Amino acid sequence: MSNNDKYDVLKLENQLCFPLYAVSKEIIKKYKPFLDEINLTYTQYITMMVLWAEKEIMVKDLGTKLFLDSGTLTPVLNGLESKGYVVRRRSEKDKRDMYAVITEEGMAVREKAVDIPAKLGGCISLEPEKAMMLYQILHEMMDNL
Repeated sequence: MSNNDKYDVLKLENQLCFPLYAVSKEIIKKYKPFLDEINLTYTQYITMMVLWAEKEIMVKDLGTKLFLDSGTLTPVLNGLESKGYVVRRRSEKDKRDMYAVITEEGMAVREKAVDIPAKLGGCISLEPEKAMMLYQILHEMMDNL
């Protein structure tokens, strides 16, 4: 192996992580105008998605679902709490456990957000079968991280 071959692993075009990063960044950019209309960041939006489904969840479990550490999740919850969409409360059983609970105002935002997935449906120009395959592969990767 020549010296040049040794460094091929460092070429950007040989990195699986780079296209994942770039596509993710570009998709989130496409969300921005729609999320601006409902005054949410993308991270707040995915947090609200969990809360719309769960209504109440331990903050630790929310972080696990979203792949977010507490240093990232805490400011997101602070922002949602300041908007009146979420409240945090301690467990009666164990005061160390903190819960995030969606409010009525937070549930009302769901009505404004319900059209966002359809508006973004065209942002990924893949045949439905390929999109489903990509979805499955990405979830498999997430499960293995």
